[in-house]
Amino acid sequence: MRPSRNALLLQALGTALKERRNELGLTQEDVAGQAEIDRPFVTMIESAKKQPTISVLWKLAAALQLSPADFAERVDRRYTTYLTKARKPS
Repeated sequence: MRPSRNALLLQALGTALKERRNELGLTQEDVAGQAEIDRPFVTMIESAKKQPTISVLWKLAAALQLSPADFAERVDRRYTTYLTKARKPS
């Protein structure tokens, strides 16, 4: 798989995943088990080093007790924040 050309989006995904996981008091191991993926993969997603497939995103949303749409909205809000910061002149 080619790496994403949108590093900010991957960062937003990782942050949204970690924030929700922490809201629920879950460990990476908990999320991985519920999503039926390996814990190191959760770590790599949270650190924006891996790009999950759509099926993994659906599993992560369920593990985070969110609908895929709600999870995507959280990612989008974080992404919008990152884009706004990136576009501000220094």
